[in-house]
Amino acid sequence: MYRFAKAALNLSGQATRQVRHGSTAPQNFHMKYGNGLIVGGAAFCVAVWSFVLTQTGITWNLSPVGKLQPKPWRQAEEAEEE
Repeated sequence: MYRFAKAALNLSGQATRQVRHGSTAPQNFHMKYGNGLIVGGAAFCVAVWSFVLTQTGITWNLSPVGKLQPKPWRQAEEAEEE
């Protein structure tokens, strides 16, 4: 248990020193590549959806209004009697 506690304190001490000196890797990574990744991801998303919407031939049935017409109820009754 003593070794574990000593290792845990050592790790927290290293983390504290990194934060104090500003030498954490994620900050530098985001400063260098953050905007490029966002722009690249947005361009990829737009390119894929442009392809899907224009080239794949998928029929997008957005609204059934005016496409489906119910039979009048009296005609349905007459068809059942026959």
